[in-house]
Amino acid sequence: MAISFPHVIRRSGDDVGSVSARERVRGEPAADVARFGPTMVAFVLTAVLVSGQLYVVIPLLHDMAAGWGASTGALTWLVTAFGIGYGVGFLVFGPLSDRFGRRRLLLLGLPLAAVTTALVALSPSPEAAFALRALQGVAVAMFPPAGMAYLAERVEPRRRVVAIAAVTGAFLASAVVLQVAAQVLVGAVGWRGLFGLSAAGFALAALGLRAVMLPDLPREGSGSLLSVYRSVPGLLFDRVLLLRYVATIVLMVGFVAVYTGLQIYGMASPSELLLLRAGGLPSIVLVPLLMPWLGRIPATTRAVSLLFAGAVALAVIGWTAAAALGLVLLLAVYVASITGGLPSLNEAVSARAGQARGTALALFSFALAVGGSVGPQVAAAFGGFGPLMYGLAIAMTVAAAAVLASTLSRGAR
Repeated sequence: MAISFPHVIRRSGDDVGSVSARERVRGEPAADVARFGPTMVAFVLTAVLVSGQLYVVIPLLHDMAAGWGASTGALTWLVTAFGIGYGVGFLVFGPLSDRFGRRRLLLLGLPLAAVTTALVALSPSPEAAFALRALQGVAVAMFPPAGMAYLAERVEPRRRVVAIAAVTGAFLASAVVLQVAAQVLVGAVGWRGLFGLSAAGFALAALGLRAVMLPDLPREGSGSLLSVYRSVPGLLFDRVLLLRYVATIVLMVGFVAVYTGLQIYGMASPSELLLLRAGGLPSIVLVPLLMPWLGRIPATTRAVSLLFAGAVALAVIGWTAAAALGLVLLLAVYVASITGGLPSLNEAVSARAGQARGTALALFSFALAVGGSVGPQVAAAFGGFGPLMYGLAIAMTVAAAAVLASTLSRGAR
């Protein structure tokens, strides 16, 4: 039986219904919906820029090491430092967006992201860059939980699943897009120039979101600032949400571990690795386009089906030792399962959380960060690409079972 906590409805609400019916259930006032086209352009581009800051430094490590006279290995902490700040920021700002509003928080966070990113470009030493990258991670972490909660609240119900899938796809696509952009531009503008361009991008993103976002919905403002975190224990220990968070971690562990495994186990040359990474982009683009049809399926059913499809794709890769075109196609299927599975889990978490949506999605984003951080270690632990594929296939099957089990709890579907 799920633990009771404030503002959390005791039903999954996976199906997208009418605005009035759903808002009455949640105790929220009906409100105007956001303009879909401009909103999606602004949110997708911002998502690529935000999530891509984790990956953009990877192609720059050699140039940064040469400039500072440091080792490339030591500078990998620039990735870790950002990831730590990013994860902490989710937990801090998700609950704050429930109290102060999504728009208000984003219009504060993106200018701060611009400032901290510009400061990284001015770093005089690796040590300073480590600290500034952590601050940058905290600042940009305002976007995922507040942004996804905004889409769940203000996009027209029949288009919400498409919106969430598109932004989730943008988060995943950023791993390829920002690394390729950095690799192409570093010779022309240098690594400091790339961080300067990112800072300018955040400033433009702030202007774009300011133009398209609707005013914040009225929110409760009583209690101390710390009171906004009171829902966190209840969200964490709600059995339904916990199972969905565990599945989210497994999905992200697998996504990172697969591509890490391709590299560390010598499955492809550098040029082939670029092709394998880019081969997932069509899935990332196409799956959101299919969401008007996939969205008719309840979110949990969708998540279970896609998780199992991903598990099958990984098992086939391990069994056949697929290479070349076969590997590209199987990885495209796997990436499609991730691109559809993550927004399905996001939707299921959001629907369960009610007015604590921002906090619940902050924990969802934190689960993504945990999975992404653990993924490389998981890849290295298996000792070979085949065993890794089998291990991840089993893990995704267990994750699918966890999501299915979450629908069997009292008050959930």
